[in-house]
Amino acid sequence: MAAEAKRLVRPLRVVVGHGTKAEKGFYARMSMPTPEALAPGLPATPAHDLIFHGGHTIEDLVFTNFYLGGTAAWKASDIQNIDKALAAAMSDVDMNNVMSQYYAGGKITSTFKPSQTLPGPPPGVFSQGDVENLVQQLFSAGTLNGYDYTSTVFNFMLPSGTILNTDAAPTGGMAAAQLKPEKGTIPVEQEEDSSQGLGGYHGSVHAGGATPVIVYYAIGVYSETLPNGTVNGIPVFDQPWKNVVATFYHELNEARTDADVEDAIRAGNDPNATKFLGWTSKQGEECGDFPVAEANPLTQVFQEVKLTDGSGTAPVQFQYSDAVHAPEGPRTTPAPFAGQLQAKGAGQGQGGGKKKR
Repeated sequence: MAAEAKRLVRPLRVVVGHGTKAEKGFYARMSMPTPEALAPGLPATPAHDLIFHGGHTIEDLVFTNFYLGGTAAWKASDIQNIDKALAAAMSDVDMNNVMSQYYAGGKITSTFKPSQTLPGPPPGVFSQGDVENLVQQLFSAGTLNGYDYTSTVFNFMLPSGTILNTDAAPTGGMAAAQLKPEKGTIPVEQEEDSSQGLGGYHGSVHAGGATPVIVYYAIGVYSETLPNGTVNGIPVFDQPWKNVVATFYHELNEARTDADVEDAIRAGNDPNATKFLGWTSKQGEECGDFPVAEANPLTQVFQEVKLTDGSGTAPVQFQYSDAVHAPEGPRTTPAPFAGQLQAKGAGQGQGGGKKKR
């Protein structure tokens, strides 16, 4: 049993606030097997640099936003601001000069598709079981038709006051249908939820019938300090909508560089589990994790940056950059290809982003 525990694959796929109860819990359970030697000729690198494991990455990303809780739960200005700023941040040249280092071609794109508001009352609590059932429902209803599932991430925005957790069981917050659970087990993260510093996470659903497709999603809370003084999510900026943008900037960049992390977690201690992973550190951190863990205060990595085209600013969270061995903000030239590849079991292309399934 001890040997199996050491091989258990439990990389991070969440964004949590520094010093929060959620951070302590998730980091305590983070686990990765000891990696194989790096490809011949690569020099030694700092401990938290990202390594490519051969899994699916997304070079030309498409994303869209679904707002839960109906139109009454959202200010029209919040939706407009989130859509505009997130699209701008994800397509910004200088910000993408950081993230392009994880793709052998050295170039990435991001395309935003118009958002939608989903009907229904605002849920009090929303779980991983809820969001994955919702993905199944939208897929079955044809709402997700017309998207290339290999390159699309569907964002689910929770309204003010909704608590997010990672419980695999549905709460019924969106009248979730009783659907067949995914093969494999996603461990329940106990009491760590957005009231304890969880901001959001990304994952995937095997949707459909006899020949299922993988549908990628991200979910996040409306991070704010509530009227009673309690905190939900990771409030950093002066307006909650900016926190939402920064959270999903984190999740989208992690989803594009480590798309199938949830399948790696489901595989558990299977020796092949790490082959699902894209870019993670040896410790199991994705591109957005170590910057948040190290930042004190969070404003060191959560900042409003000037957009390359001069159209204004966007709130983002700086991502980890192997080029500087640390979180990195906008850069005027593309970072050199990170190029780290595990010698055994790594796929071809070294993060090319168009790996066939």
